[in-house]
Amino acid sequence: MQPAMERALTASPPRPTGAAPSGAAGPGRGDAAGVPFASALVIDDHPLFCEALTLMLREMGVERIETADRLAKAYARLEAAPAPEVILLDLTLPDAEGMDGLLRVRRLARNTPVVVVSSLEENRIVGSVLRSGAAGFVPKHSPRDVFTRAFAAIAAGEVFRPDGFVEGDDTPDETEQAIERLALLTPQQARILELVCEGQLNKQIAWELDIAETTVKAHITAILRKLNVRSRTQAVLLAQNARYRKILHDASGAN
Repeated sequence: MQPAMERALTASPPRPTGAAPSGAAGPGRGDAAGVPFASALVIDDHPLFCEALTLMLREMGVERIETADRLAKAYARLEAAPAPEVILLDLTLPDAEGMDGLLRVRRLARNTPVVVVSSLEENRIVGSVLRSGAAGFVPKHSPRDVFTRAFAAIAAGEVFRPDGFVEGDDTPDETEQAIERLALLTPQQARILELVCEGQLNKQIAWELDIAETTVKAHITAILRKLNVRSRTQAVLLAQNARYRKILHDASGAN
């Protein structure tokens, strides 16, 4: 990470008239000057950026901050304990396979908002992230006040869109449409689809998940309906198409 990025994260915006001076008792959770989240999970593999972001969150009033430098570590954390109140996720992680990382984090986190913090700022990427269910998108170089606005909007039930993003200016292609359909699946349906992609039969899936085979069949019927496909093979092809490597690699190469 460039030093300028770290300075942008840690620098505070000009203090408004009447604001408490630096060193005064920090705002508590829910204070208009602070953030509405008491805990956060940062998923990013760049140590300096992660450190700077963690410092900024602490200064903003987030009390408990955990970090993970791999999706696998984040998955293990989310499966082992209740999710934090907000998750900040980078798209380009060593073990990330495109947008399916965002989709799985969302499913494991249940109702916890997931904010993508990425240097991939193309309109097409931002639109795909938001259609995949992210609570917001914050460019990585953003200063503290942008994160403050993002958290306030998300806490109010809104989706945070970065400055410059043009709604509807990125017509979804076939791959992006596949991502949107996969985002409709429940956690159980997503797990079953993963096992179908591995070539497992209904009986094997039932044993793996400790559920009835009839339940597996019902889930697969629902999966095919949500994905708008007619067969297991078509569902597998759609899931493979949604790995999203191409769009991320294209965007990375453009920077």
